[in-house]
Amino acid sequence: MQMHQLRPRHGKKRVKRVGRGGKRGTYSGRGLKGQKSRAGRKLMPPIRELIKRYPKLRGYRFRARARHPKYQITVVNLGVLDKKFSAGEPVTPKILAERRIIRKIKGRVPRVKILAGGKLSKPLSIAECLVSAAAAQKIKAAKGSVKQAE
Repeated sequence: MQMHQLRPRHGKKRVKRVGRGGKRGTYSGRGLKGQKSRAGRKLMPPIRELIKRYPKLRGYRFRARARHPKYQITVVNLGVLDKKFSAGEPVTPKILAERRIIRKIKGRVPRVKILAGGKLSKPLSIAECLVSAAAAQKIKAAKGSVKQAE
């Protein structure tokens, strides 16, 4: 006996083709009317329900730039700098990240804005940071220097 002579013992089972009339009657096992009885029915995928529940973000490209790490700004108050730095020390985003005053976002040091919250009693040299007008006044009053980033 060879491979081409082999045959299965049982006969082939006919595949049931639903929705084509014949001996199954008018509805061919699909029941009456409705979405499940129609040809080419499109049942809602479960993920679509989740999409519909999410709030839809408005505006041009959903303001993607604001969420991008390159455009995110971390805020630091002068009171924190007064506690963590001694007189005359430089303050940059890199130094702030090393001292764990700010966190890196996706492995990058974020842009930093210094605000006027709290008191500043010592001179600090601030560089590569955005500085509010009130904070700049307080830094200059404490005989510090500001080199603003753009």
